Amino acid sequence: MKAPASESHPDILACERPKRPAAERTPGGLLSIVVPCHNEEAVVTATHDRLVAAVAGSGMDLEIIYIDDGSRDATLERLESIAARDSRAVIVELSRNFGQQAAMSAGLTQARGEAVVIIDADLQDPPEVIPEMVLAWRRGVDVAYGRRRSREGETRFKLVTASLFHRLFASLVPHPIPVDTGDFKLIDRAVVDAVCSLPEKRRYLRSLVPWAGFRHEPVWYDRHARAAGETKYSARKLILLAADALVISSDAPVRLTWACSLGLALMGLVSTGIATCSSMNTTPGAERAGVSLAAVFAVVAIVAAAQTAAVAIVGEYVVRTYRESQGRPTWVVRRTINAASGLAPSGARTDRSSRAA
Repeated sequence: MKAPASESHPDILACERPKRPAAERTPGGLLSIVVPCHNEEAVVTATHDRLVAAVAGSGMDLEIIYIDDGSRDATLERLESIAARDSRAVIVELSRNFGQQAAMSAGLTQARGEAVVIIDADLQDPPEVIPEMVLAWRRGVDVAYGRRRSREGETRFKLVTASLFHRLFASLVPHPIPVDTGDFKLIDRAVVDAVCSLPEKRRYLRSLVPWAGFRHEPVWYDRHARAAGETKYSARKLILLAADALVISSDAPVRLTWACSLGLALMGLVSTGIATCSSMNTTPGAERAGVSLAAVFAVVAIVAAAQTAAVAIVGEYVVRTYRESQGRPTWVVRRTINAASGLAPSGARTDRSSRAA
């Protein structure tokens, strides 16, 4: 879907406007669709049916990779039933819940297609947009990402806070990142290989994919309300995800401590100057006004809070450095169904792949 011609979008990635046209890709090939799932029993069957119907006319072979991220309901049973009747469905069962970013990374590692689509299982991102992404990819686009024109079923508060975070995040990360987007996108094989080759364990794909470069282009669409089930992200989880994404993708929080220290130093110099002038201008014999206990406490509290925040920010980076140095895999695979090959070394395995009956 195209945005209205009258709209102006200054925050679109600079790499969306290449100086020379890219070579078009030939028809055919394999399209991989990665679908992370966590407690999606109510919708996953409908998701599969809509995915298959949506890409039927794309002219590409299809594989749909479902990542069961430690579901506690009947999601895995639904996926096993899908794999039993459709050999194009590949099931990757993780040993526990490792989080959405790890599940998507596991799916990218498993994908074999020339183009790979990432889409959530809740059908908020309509599968019918995928053919438009494939057309953009055929024209030479390396990353065709879904950009939301509207978002149904979400509160005004969430819309405003999400928009503010996207713009703040884009301003703090040292490489161009699109705003008003999620994980719904089509990625060329070269981009997938580049992202999968990165050594870090803690990942935020909305930052890593743009970091890799290549040619990006938006595909506009209207985001729907969740088809069934409940959202897996509470307000607390969203805040933690936002903080983790910022620390993983940017060093701006550390640099903020420098700005804070400079501000406190200026406050100290100004306060010293005011105190000196006040002392020099005091009439001899006049009673001097004392400094209130509340003012002293306020200054000490501000300084202590700034110091504590600086230590906490640095501590966040130290903790993540420690976790990276441990070298633990980002996810652990319990088993796979209908998989043509095992996972690459990015993840750990506990048993061999299996075929659906």
